[in-house]
Amino acid sequence: MTHPITVGVDGSPESRAALAWAGREAVRRDVPLRVVYAWHWPPHDMVGGGDREDQARWAHGMIEDAARTVTDRHVGLRVTVDVIDSEGGDAVEALLGVAADTGTLVLGSRGYGAFVGFLLGSVGQRVISEASCPVVLVRSEDRPGDEAGGREIVVGHQGGPEDGAAGLRFAFETAAARGAALRAVRAWSLPPVFAYSPGSLKMLDEAGGLEPYERKTLAEALRPWRERFPEVPVTQHIEMGSAGQVLLSLSDRAQLMVVGRRADRPAMGVRIGSVAHAVMHHAPCPVAVVPHA
Repeated sequence: MTHPITVGVDGSPESRAALAWAGREAVRRDVPLRVVYAWHWPPHDMVGGGDREDQARWAHGMIEDAARTVTDRHVGLRVTVDVIDSEGGDAVEALLGVAADTGTLVLGSRGYGAFVGFLLGSVGQRVISEASCPVVLVRSEDRPGDEAGGREIVVGHQGGPEDGAAGLRFAFETAAARGAALRAVRAWSLPPVFAYSPGSLKMLDEAGGLEPYERKTLAEALRPWRERFPEVPVTQHIEMGSAGQVLLSLSDRAQLMVVGRRADRPAMGVRIGSVAHAVMHHAPCPVAVVPHA
């Protein structure tokens, strides 16, 4: 089964940029595009807000206009629309339900932590932290030209050679679909005592030091994906420093930045991870947050 790319729209400039990004990506990957709007009628009347029927008509009109915009631009692209009325008032659950049946969920973002429309504050962070699929955040300033000019797909990698496979797969698939180069980034710092397991200490000793160890770990993590996507040019980037800061220092050269997050759902609160949190709030390029398997 081919899973569609799904984009959330709300009529804002950010969601229009997300729609344009999702349309281009759907064409490149040859998959359908699903355009959704999640809304909830307020339990109390809002001054100047109109009645429920007026709001419903606006929602359907807005999403139909959005669909026409993308089909006019990409003739032949399969597009469906869906207005989701979250009766219980929880747009998060509605969007998570959509994410369960999609390949990638695309959302607009103002940056610096301010999400728009139905993704205000903690709602947006919950969607990102709990979605079962990759979530891509797109700024209103994003333009098709930002995907050209030698810009790379930049992907961060942490952990051991077997970790981060979902993020690497997403990054390689995107690079292959775009004919783009990929830069795999691994940041390292001097560890506290006992930070490594006995197995990694043996590997560290065999590698000849910290930086060679990090380089070897990244190379081993990349090996199966380089074999699967031999057409994708890959640069291994090893740098000492904070992972978030190292990735952000490379964001100007990126057409997309891919970061991972843990897939387990926290018992309390919202957890995205410090690296993903820093990148998605401050990187000027689109950011894909991919749950680890």
